[in-house]
Amino acid sequence: MAQLGRQPRSPVDVVTRCHLGLPVVTAVPPHLDDGTPFPTRYWLTCPLAVRRIGRVEAAGGVKEAEARLAADPDLARRHAAAAARYAAERDALIPSDSTLPRPTGGVGGVTRGVKCLHAHYADHAAGNDSPVGEDTAARIEPLDCTLPCVIDGALNPQWCEPKR
Repeated sequence: MAQLGRQPRSPVDVVTRCHLGLPVVTAVPPHLDDGTPFPTRYWLTCPLAVRRIGRVEAAGGVKEAEARLAADPDLARRHAAAAARYAAERDALIPSDSTLPRPTGGVGGVTRGVKCLHAHYADHAAGNDSPVGEDTAARIEPLDCTLPCVIDGALNPQWCEPKR
């Protein structure tokens, strides 16, 4: 997958596409091809979203999200529900007779807190209720590229981040 700059380590399904028809989020199985448990169900592939979320994280976005969760019981409840839903959805894909080690945690494999805004945004962009992902979306969208980031299966050298 050109957006990742490498081949995925397991088959993935595109869950969400941008207005140019390119993947934004893929669904990843709970085990990679080599049997490694993989807790991250939704993977963000859009270079624009990755870049913008990276800036939010670099500016303290994870700590800000955790502070909001600590200060708002309703937000914390929604966050906990999102983590439980995420883990249950992922775990439901594991055959009951599987002997492979099980992935753990909620969004991005975290057992408490936030860890990665990219994973929360991917969960939200996949159509799920993710309050941290929803807040992240408000900070980075619209994903309004005028040129595709990928052409004919390769990164487009003409692509650049649109001005906001």
